[in-house]
Amino acid sequence: MIKRFFNFFSHDIGIDLGTANSLVYVKGKGIVISEPSVVAVNQKTGQIVAVGSEAKNMVGRTPGHITAIRPLVEGVISDFEVTEEMLSYFIKKVRDRSSRFSFRPRVVVGIPSGITEVERRAVRDATKNAGAKEVYLIEEPMAAAVGVQLPVQEAVGNMVIDIGGGTSDIAVISLGGIVVSMNLRIAGDAFDQDIIQYARNEFKILIGERTAEDVKIAIGSAGDDNEAREATVRGRDLMTGLPREVVMTESDVREAISKSIRTLIVSVKQVIEDTPPELVSDIMHRGIVMVGGGSFLRGLNKVISAETKIPVSIAEDPLTAVVRGCGVVLEHLDDFSNVLVQHEDEVSPK
Repeated sequence: MIKRFFNFFSHDIGIDLGTANSLVYVKGKGIVISEPSVVAVNQKTGQIVAVGSEAKNMVGRTPGHITAIRPLVEGVISDFEVTEEMLSYFIKKVRDRSSRFSFRPRVVVGIPSGITEVERRAVRDATKNAGAKEVYLIEEPMAAAVGVQLPVQEAVGNMVIDIGGGTSDIAVISLGGIVVSMNLRIAGDAFDQDIIQYARNEFKILIGERTAEDVKIAIGSAGDDNEAREATVRGRDLMTGLPREVVMTESDVREAISKSIRTLIVSVKQVIEDTPPELVSDIMHRGIVMVGGGSFLRGLNKVISAETKIPVSIAEDPLTAVVRGCGVVLEHLDDFSNVLVQHEDEVSPK
């Protein structure tokens, strides 16, 4: 009775703690926050200046004593204290929007598959310190599969490719568990770095991460679709040190990211090779589902499909698949307790 009372007044939340973006789901309300995973810190005072969208707008534009930090690198916490501050900001924002009588929430957090116990512990501790009452961890490909309503609890093979900002997760799921998975440090950020390096090598111009991301979104593609897209890119000439602009074409970007795309495809093939034959049969029939921001890269699903001979579809609203899955698990913790990441010192939620 007392537990039901506390749960009634607590606003339990699900968090997709991404390298590039973090999304927050509130039980009974849906997705209420979607902001970049960026924190601006005043190095003189140690104070947090801004979090989320406001902080991202400061990237590359701050004075010397203010640093815009991305506290998660390649899907894991690189700066514990800043991550804790960011989580506190999200949880406080949720509680401020709700009743002033709300209690500490239960939190379901999506994490990359295959991270170490130490890295999991860091996520758990940061979330608890930020104000959570209880913390449950779920691997992101599992959360994404739940979010796009795949039958993860049934004896049938489901394959998900989750391409985020820092990592890509490739997983085959059946009977509430991940059968085979692979986690790559190749995703949206790696594509941006490929474009930066290509501009440096081919055009002798230095561009920033924001510019590279804009180019990727505007004209990036994984396969030739016979569209002559191009974008004007502004940066610093490496020879003169002065501003210069060049025109990059779709084929330039495709060439820039080709090595990363090839590595991703090889990894997808490896996961399929390691999957039991019966589940491969299911996947051939049901197809592969792509989620995450990287799934928006033009033609990527077609290239993977051509290489694997398996249909590849992009989930509806792929950016929110993981946090929607966290939300479904949050709403039905008892039913989905078996899909959560269990630690040796914890028991299943009651």
